[in-house]
Amino acid sequence: MAPWGKRLAGVRGVLLDISGVLYDSGAGGGTAIAGSVEAVARLKRSRLKVRFCTNESQKSRAELVGQLRRLGFDISEGEVTAPAPAACQILKERGLRPYLLIHDGVRSEFDQIDTSNPNCVVIADAGESFSYQNMNNAFQVLMELEKPVLISLGKGRYYKETSGLMLDVGPYMKALEYACGIKAEVVGKPSPEFFKSALQAIGVEAHQVVAQSWLTAAWTSQAQAILPSQCPLNPLTNQAPPPPTPTE
Repeated sequence: MAPWGKRLAGVRGVLLDISGVLYDSGAGGGTAIAGSVEAVARLKRSRLKVRFCTNESQKSRAELVGQLRRLGFDISEGEVTAPAPAACQILKERGLRPYLLIHDGVRSEFDQIDTSNPNCVVIADAGESFSYQNMNNAFQVLMELEKPVLISLGKGRYYKETSGLMLDVGPYMKALEYACGIKAEVVGKPSPEFFKSALQAIGVEAHQVVAQSWLTAAWTSQAQAILPSQCPLNPLTNQAPPPPTPTE
C-alpha cells in the first residue's frame, strides 16, 4: 500500500466525524479514543484544513465543544458542522414554525425560532423524550397539515456509547414517515447538502478532501458523489474502518 504522503497527494482538507472517531460518548462526558487527541493536533499542525462534521443532536455545539476540549481536543465551535444550526437556517428561510421533538440539551440552538402554532415537525435524537405522548403529538401536528413537513436531524439507526449501542433518531423518523405517509427531509449526514456546507466552510473542493466516520457506510452511501476522494483508511489510526454497518 502506498505511503500516506502519496495517498494524500492533492488533498487539502479533512472532514472528521466526532462520535466513534474522536470519542465515545457516555456517562461523565465520555472517553477519548486512544490516539485521537494527538492525531487531531497533528492534523492541525499540518497544511490540511480540518472540519468536524457531526450528527450530534443531544447537545448544542457549545456543549459538545466544551466536552471535547475537556478531553484534550483542540477544537472550537466555529470548526463544527452540525445539523441543528443548519435546520434553524432552513426554518427561518421557509417561515416554518416547528413542533420540536428534540433533546433538552440541544433546545438552546432553537431559542430564536418561533414555535407557536407549529406548521412542521423537527425530530432529533431525543433520548428519553421519545415518549408515546411526544411521538403522538408530533404525529397529530403532521396529520393536521395540508402539506406536512418533517425535518430530521440525521437518520442513523444507532450509535455507540461507552455503555453500548443506543437507538438513534432514524427508527423514530421512520415511524412518523410510515404513520403519516410522508418522506422526511434529512438535515445532517448523509445528506449531500450537509457535506457541501462543510466543504464551503473550509474552502476546498470535493476532490481535495478526505472524510472519515465511524459508520463509513453512512458517508459513502449518499455522499460518494460529493466526496469522491474519500480514503478507505482512517487517517487518525491508519487502520481499515470497521465492517459496513446499517445506518439508514
